[in-house]
Amino acid sequence: MMQTPAASILMFAAAALVGAVGQFLYKSGADSATGGLWSYLVNVRLLAGVACYIGVMVLFVAAFKRGGSLTVLYPIYASTFIWAAVIARLAYQTPIQPVNIAGMLLLVAGMWLMGRS
Repeated sequence: MMQTPAASILMFAAAALVGAVGQFLYKSGADSATGGLWSYLVNVRLLAGVACYIGVMVLFVAAFKRGGSLTVLYPIYASTFIWAAVIARLAYQTPIQPVNIAGMLLLVAGMWLMGRS
């Protein structure tokens, strides 16, 4: 069985954070768009969100190049949901309810279980 390098794990963790920032930028960009096609094409926040997702793909490729198991790496990217909740709390004061925390704990437990050999 192939060992997943720590660098690959860190790149996927970084990709999760960058992906959550991209989601925030999509949301805030959509909020400021007027609805016309041009308002989407020249919207700085939407374009920054696209750049974040390009960054995510670059991190994915770099991580895979270093090696590692899909069953270890992709569950780490699931932490995007946790980062998105934290960003929503900071940016929009969206409450994080006990049920949300329970879901986050289940995500972390699932990531840990998937990463076990």
